[in-house]
Formats: sequence, structure tokens, C-alpha cells
Amino acid sequence: MTNAHETGIVDHGDHTHGAPDPHAPIETAAEEPDYFDVLHQAIRELLVDKGLITADEVRAMVETLDAHRPALGSALVARAWTDPDFKERLLADGTSAIEEFGIDNYDGTKLIVLEQTPEVHNLVVCTLCSCYPRPVLGLPPDWYKSRPYRARAVREPRALLREFGTDVPQDVTIRVHDSNANMRYLVLPMRPAGTEGLSEEELAALVTRDTMIGVTTPRLP
Repeated sequence: MTNAHETGIVDHGDHTHGAPDPHAPIETAAEEPDYFDVLHQAIRELLVDKGLITADEVRAMVETLDAHRPALGSALVARAWTDPDFKERLLADGTSAIEEFGIDNYDGTKLIVLEQTPEVHNLVVCTLCSCYPRPVLGLPPDWYKSRPYRARAVREPRALLREFGTDVPQDVTIRVHDSNANMRYLVLPMRPAGTEGLSEEELAALVTRDTMIGVTTPRLP
């Protein structure tokens, strides 16, 4: 589901300079497991008890999840920045493009890639729980799963982004994309100006996890 929520003006162009990423967690991790933690554990134990999966299969999947890091997504973005044909395929069919790039789409979800432009700023959220493009970004950060982030991303995205250090001016449309169990989103940030001479590896170093969720933009060192 995609909703246009606000309109504003970009005053920093396609990138920001200088200060370190000011992002701070929106909410600290809860000490007690929440409803979804308890539900997840109960379902896992039930499936193991019924012999439908084994504890070793659960461990192997956790290992697979842990092996996927945001670096895969960063490399993907850098390739799109340097290869126009690949970028076109990535935007047309993200699922096929990441498999072409050698990323195992192990959860079988559809991946939609959203391009940031001077006119549109995309932001990804899962309002229900924590649906996230794990094959390309690994495990989601705690703040992504927090209730404040999930609610405010929809209700007041511009104010939320400002807390991440991202000022989206009034003439730029903010589009909030709500992930679900079958469909995940990845943001393709704009390539910063002044990076024409950088290698693909150097470009990938500019692409953080948060830029691919849409809460920040790539920053030059």
C-alpha cells in the first residue's frame, strides 16, 4: 500500500555533508517480550513439537538470517548507480534483479524498489509488525519494529524524518510504503553529487541501511 502524505521543499539537494549520522533509536528495546515475540516463540515450539520442523532447521534459518547484512543492499545500490541497464531492471522487477545480482531471496517475497527523486521521498514501514527486506538488508533494527515508528511514519512522516536528521522540504512529496507478508520495499537513494570518480566499492560505502529504508540520505565523508 502506498500513500502520499505530505508535500514539502528539499533544501539540501540529493545529499548531505559533514556531521555524522544523527540517527538515534526512536525507542529502546523493551525489557519484556511483546505480543509478537510471545506469538513467534509459541508457533515455533508448536511446529517443533508436531514434528513439522526441527530445532536444527530453525537454527539453520536463524544462521541464514544472520548472514544477510545491509552490505548486500549497499552493493546492490552501488551497482544500480553505475549500471543504468541494471538500475532499469531493478526498478522494473526487484525480485528478479537481486537474484541476478546473486542475492538469495530465501523468504520468497516480492521486492519492490523505490527510487528517491528530487520530487519524491520514499519511506518504508510495516504498520502491522516488522516485515522487512531481510534478503538484502538482514535483520531489522529495533526502532523499525517499535510502535512509535510504525505509527508516526504514517501519521507524521516529515516530523519523524526530522528526528533522523532528514529535513524534507515542503515541495517534496513523502510517500510511505507499508510492507506486508508478501511484499517488501527497498529504497534506492539518489547518488550524491561529486561521486563521479568513485569506484563501485567506494560508492557502496556511502549507502547505509537507513538510507535504504528512507529515513536518511547518503552522506559524503
